[in-house]
Amino acid sequence: MEAGNLITLIVSLITVVNIILSAGVLFFERRDIGYTWAWLLVLFFIPILGFLIYIFLGRKLVKENFYGLSSEERDFLQAEVDKQLVEFKEPGKRSSPVLNRYSDLISMNLEAAHALMSDDNEIEILNDGQQKFDTLFADIRAAKHEINIQYYIIQNDSLGKQLRDELTVKAQEGVKVRLLYDEVGSRRVSPKFFQELRQAGGEVEVFFPSLLRPINFRINNRNHRKLCIIDGDIAYIGGFNVGNEYLGNNKRFGYWRDTHFRIRGSAVNDIQGRFILDWHQAGKRNESPFEFSYRTEKHHGTSPVQIISSGPNSETERLKYMYIKLIMSAKQSVYIQTPYFIPDPSFMDACRIALLSGVDLRIMIPNKPDHPFVYWATWAYAGELLKYGAKFLTYEKGFLHAKTIVVDQEVASVGTMNIDPRSFRLNFEVNAIVYDEKIAKQLHAMFLQDSESSTELTLERYKERSLIIKLKEGFSRLLSPIL
Repeated sequence: MEAGNLITLIVSLITVVNIILSAGVLFFERRDIGYTWAWLLVLFFIPILGFLIYIFLGRKLVKENFYGLSSEERDFLQAEVDKQLVEFKEPGKRSSPVLNRYSDLISMNLEAAHALMSDDNEIEILNDGQQKFDTLFADIRAAKHEINIQYYIIQNDSLGKQLRDELTVKAQEGVKVRLLYDEVGSRRVSPKFFQELRQAGGEVEVFFPSLLRPINFRINNRNHRKLCIIDGDIAYIGGFNVGNEYLGNNKRFGYWRDTHFRIRGSAVNDIQGRFILDWHQAGKRNESPFEFSYRTEKHHGTSPVQIISSGPNSETERLKYMYIKLIMSAKQSVYIQTPYFIPDPSFMDACRIALLSGVDLRIMIPNKPDHPFVYWATWAYAGELLKYGAKFLTYEKGFLHAKTIVVDQEVASVGTMNIDPRSFRLNFEVNAIVYDEKIAKQLHAMFLQDSESSTELTLERYKERSLIIKLKEGFSRLLSPIL
């Protein structure tokens, strides 16, 4: 066969194979149209290799009973949800005006996410890395029975080693220690890193482990949650991972601004249940989550809380729905802090509607990128909302990693969800939403304090950006559905 004919045959075969693979993406994995088109462009411009990239980064997750709950366990949870749904679908039944005003949001979270409401919680806001880890380590040292802890990132540095060593000491004392970490997020630690903890009796599991160290077929579906539950009495939830950069000890990022909750009360039960489901999925299915994750005693706190989780196993984008519902319910103000702002059309519409309704929408983002494409895509979307009157602030003191929203100084959410496609539908995320004016006002005040260390991105300033920046924005926005 002549060389020219051989090349033609090879090109034809590649084209046919690529069409078949593209058809599989288009027809068998029904998804958001923008997301599908982004992957089709990848497949078109990078034949065959693009499909290999898709295998690692784009495949959907099988959702049917992802956590392997028994029918009894599912019935138990549904009965608890149904009980609260009846209560919150009766307007005015609660004594709290805030709970009455947001009863439809509470019901939506119950329906979509099985997020139970508890109203006896005590919440401490931690917005500094040293403060957060000093408090966490003190609680770990005081633990008597059990420590359940999971992080997306655990670094092999002095803070990561301190966490490991603190847990090892507690395991040696006879405290039950379970540690769950994400394989990709914590790629700088190896199983040997936790050897002493295991030898002391601690249990360590990996979420979606790699087939081989560099090869992970679920690299795009990561467990982004950061939780710690101590003695079933204290729980931590928020944005801080474990590494020296979260203490502000990284020259590239400088001071690290993040937000975490320390919670006592019945919401701890729901955070504990969230951890145990992830723990079981990682391979340790040796007890029912309901044998120890639901307690009956009440706490003396007064903050109503729902714990809402979402992930690629969810039928709906639960946390995104919660944010949109919050924005749409606003009468005066919506204050958002997020390291990435790459909203989808539904989120953008909610922001536009709020702005056109006279709501004061302020969004704070970092002034420096940790992911360049994400950073420039953020600028593209910011520019669009500036035209409607949104206020964008770039945090200048260091790196902003907080994931918070405060509405009308009445209700607020803190957790792990970024405003981007990855958090909306690819990662496993969790947030706490608090229906308490006291907590909302504290977070509102923190936003205003952070504003003093920020620069406003005005529409005039945005229009003056260079041609190079415009090109970066355009290219990054094209890729935004799969960033």
